[in-house]
Order: sequence, then structure tokens, then C-alpha cells
Amino acid sequence: MTSVAALATVENVWSALGIAPGSALRMTGMRRSGNHAIANWLQRNADHALFLNNCRPGHDPLRSHNGIEVSGQRYDGSVQDAAAEAGDGVLLLLSYEDTLHLRFDSRDNLSGPYGSDSFDGDLLIYRSFLNWSASLLKKLQRNETYRSADRMAVMARALATYGDLLAEVLEADSAARCAICYDDWATDADYRARVLTDLGLPVRDNTLGAVQGYGGGSSFDAGSPEAGDLRVTARWQAMAPDPEYRALLRVAALDRSFMDRLAALCPADAARMTRVAAQPDFDPEVLT
Repeated sequence: MTSVAALATVENVWSALGIAPGSALRMTGMRRSGNHAIANWLQRNADHALFLNNCRPGHDPLRSHNGIEVSGQRYDGSVQDAAAEAGDGVLLLLSYEDTLHLRFDSRDNLSGPYGSDSFDGDLLIYRSFLNWSASLLKKLQRNETYRSADRMAVMARALATYGDLLAEVLEADSAARCAICYDDWATDADYRARVLTDLGLPVRDNTLGAVQGYGGGSSFDAGSPEAGDLRVTARWQAMAPDPEYRALLRVAALDRSFMDRLAALCPADAARMTRVAAQPDFDPEVLT
């Protein structure tokens, strides 16, 4: 990635904004992985920030985003007006959901005309499997138009992408990317401070901040005013009795490469999943 100092010596690649950002960060992660909480936290620890939410992969993010924030506050105007309000030297932050670098690296156009050398850093946001899958499934179950088969179709696609994200996280150091585990971020202030330092940001507000309303907020605690009230690392326990959740875990446990990646990053989850795989299935005679 290009350093801040290096960017200062070359033409401003973000000139279409009408300003010169001080630094630019790009983050990718699965839905229900704390993306917006982390984005808000990054903004709170910058002098001023411009955040483009949920950009469309492969397209110009200045034209294909789903929401703008200026220093943590939602902005309803154009991206150029938002940039003017944020000013020169701003932290420019772009987010992508449910996509992967590996699907764009060969062409380097995840961000359309802005290649990897346009950014000072790439962040990979991930969440422990049991909590991520519990949160996403719970969110889907709140949609009354979805049948069980609809939910399982969405979960199966998301599971495949999540597994590939784990592969990217395992290679983060060699690819000069910064991996952030939401579970650790939500429970360890020292972890948050280290990440800020690694990104070259000051530690100004290292709290969890307010619960973000994107995507309806928490899947489990609608309307919770305090992030500290959310039991984000115990979602799997709440979903353990759910038959759809148990069926999903059984499917995931059959994927050997997925389980190997999970064991490397989330060993406690992998141990529980190994016990799931060891449980007997129903007798085939049930079908006769």
C-alpha cells in the first residue's frame, strides 16, 4: 500500500472529490460483522472523516455507494458537497460488504477506477463463525416474507463467501492488509488501541460508541441504546436451540477446508463444530 507521505508527493488520485484526503482506507467484511461499528469508531478517532458506505464492487465508489457520513454523521447531499464539508486532509473510508479481494485482484478493480495503490490500507473485518452465522440467520428470520428454504439459500451463499474471507484473513500479513476480528474489537480496549496505532490513527475515543442503525441494528436487541449492552460474543448460545441454525452448522462442519481455516482463526468455534460433525445423523430408514 502507498504511504501517506508518498501520496502527498504525487497527483491527488481522489481529485474528483474536490479535496485531497490525508489518507484513504478500504474495508471489506460480511454483513452482521460489526462493519458499521468499526467504521464509526475509525471516524471518531480521525481529525475528520468522509465515509462512503456499502460501495458497489467493481464500480466507481464516488458514484455507487449506499450512504455518506461526515465525521460519523449521516449526510444527505452529494459526495462532493460532503467532501467539501469534511475538508482537505480528511480520512477517506470506503466499505464493501459480502465481497472479497480475491474476486477482483487479477483486475484490481474492486473499487472501479481506484486501484489498490489509491489506498493507504485495506481492512478485513471478520467475526467468529458461530456468532456471525447466528446473527445473520436471526436477521433473516425477522423477515416474514422469507421461507425456511429462502433463508437456507441465503445462508449457503453467505457461508461460501465467509469461508473465502477466512482464507484472505489468514493471508492478511503477506498481502499487507489489516485483519480486525469483531469479537476481539468488541471486548478488548487494548486490542482496539493497537489497531488504531497500526493504522496510524490517534487514540481519541476508544469506546464502542453508539449502536449503529444500518441494516436495522442488532439482530437480537432492536433498539438497544448502548453497545456495551449487546452480548455480541454469545449469539450462538441464543441460537443453539434453533433447528435451522443447527442444520446450517451441520452443513458447514462437512467442509474440510472451511474447518481448517476456522481452526486456525477461531479454534473454540472449530472445536464446537467438530463435536457437531461427530453427532449421529438421522437413520436413512426414516425416509422409507
